[in-house]
Amino acid sequence: MLAIETRELKKTYVSSKKAPGIVGGIKSLFSSEKTYVEAVRGVDLSIQEGEMVGFLGPNGAGKTTTLKMLSGILHPTSGHASVLGFTPSQRKPEMLRQISLVMGNKMQLWWDLPAWDSFMVLKEMYEVDEAKFKRRVDNLIDALQLSDKINTQVRKLSLGERMKCELVAALLHSPRIVFLDEPTIGLDVVSQKRIRDFLKMLHREDNCTVLLTSHYMQDVQELCDRVVVIDHGTVIFEGTLESLTNRFSDVKRVRLSFSEPVDAAYLTKYGRVVESEEALAVIEVLQTETAAVMASLLQHLPVADVSIEPVDIEEVIRSLFTEGR
Repeated sequence: MLAIETRELKKTYVSSKKAPGIVGGIKSLFSSEKTYVEAVRGVDLSIQEGEMVGFLGPNGAGKTTTLKMLSGILHPTSGHASVLGFTPSQRKPEMLRQISLVMGNKMQLWWDLPAWDSFMVLKEMYEVDEAKFKRRVDNLIDALQLSDKINTQVRKLSLGERMKCELVAALLHSPRIVFLDEPTIGLDVVSQKRIRDFLKMLHREDNCTVLLTSHYMQDVQELCDRVVVIDHGTVIFEGTLESLTNRFSDVKRVRLSFSEPVDAAYLTKYGRVVESEEALAVIEVLQTETAAVMASLLQHLPVADVSIEPVDIEEVIRSLFTEGR
């Protein structure tokens, strides 16, 4: 069953352009020039229940705008969107009780109150049964190791601790769909790993549908089975990370270890030398020439071990956006 489906989903922002100065301000009272910005230009999505999908793109690509339309915060300019069979913009309570939106740069917790007070308010808002709430919130707090933090004012918590409390607040009503917008932004690598491990556990136990945006490719690699790439408000790719690498990267990396040192200058005739230190080297070669290069390397160099690796996914994504491919 489809959990999320969109067809030609679009969002255009309209603003008035004002000339500078007092005269420009007066003129704008009577007539003003309109400017139109297409944030989302016809996005098509089909996400099955229980999927965990990465939603990738550069800043300004339209990711957050799409999530806001799917969660009912924004009304689309045109197109169709369906979330669990509901139209998000209608914001029906039956739908809102089954979804959740976590934004890494926005807070839903009250700044001057302990996190526990916010949990209690959200329990009443979502009409969560007392026994179910206690069981659920205890499990979440235990999984995120927050038992000694929930009675501390939110403003006194570290960024990582606040993010964990945000996750508890967003998940205490057991949503069927979770929209995650940069959930690990600004966190250190240890906190990022803990959040990822928690999300994997949550997905395994709840089988919830997750749509995740993140600029940290490690999040996507560890969590998502499939990715959707958006740029300038349009979907430009949909598939696995492996197929993304194969489609947008025309090179492979050959990792070599030698039985004796090899001069890096000698390796340049085989391809671009990415790394080289005495008896170890990494060479970047064209995919179409990989077999021939491998044969030549094994024939002419003292190769002790060799492996062929795809280019790092972060480099593929960076190349995709910076070169406009």
